[in-house]
Amino acid sequence: MSTQPNLAYDYPLLSAFWTMLWFFLWIMWFVLLFRVVLGIFRDGGLNGWAKAGWLVFCLVLPFLGVLVYVIARGRSMSRREFAHAREQQEAFNAYIRQTAAGGGGSKVDELARLSDLRARGDITDEEFARGKDMILSSGVPEGRATSVTSGPEGPDSSVSSTPGR
Repeated sequence: MSTQPNLAYDYPLLSAFWTMLWFFLWIMWFVLLFRVVLGIFRDGGLNGWAKAGWLVFCLVLPFLGVLVYVIARGRSMSRREFAHAREQQEAFNAYIRQTAAGGGGSKVDELARLSDLRARGDITDEEFARGKDMILSSGVPEGRATSVTSGPEGPDSSVSSTPGR
């Protein structure tokens, strides 16, 4: 009477679980390997021979090379990542400031838009004169931080509140 014991791996659901687990670990391994290789190339503290040595070590003995690199240089790797992210954020913020300072167009475009608003009756002649002075002087009037095109109803004064329009 020999009966074969049922192993946990014989069940299809557990087999699918183990397959997904190994696949996930395999993907994580490649992500870690690529991050380490990028970390080697981004490291400004290493000279060319040291970078080549680490790279050969990580490619010839990948598991041991990556493990040793993470233990030996993992902290500086995270510092370089943070510094790189900070530099990218500062460059992005500088670009936004530069673009926003441009005002979205030339003074001629702004004056044409302001004149169009006056022609449609969205702003009064007094508001047109104030806006024109502000555009030509490239400054914001004291006590007012809204845009040139904002009227008495707020920033979207081009929308009329009269019914039927």
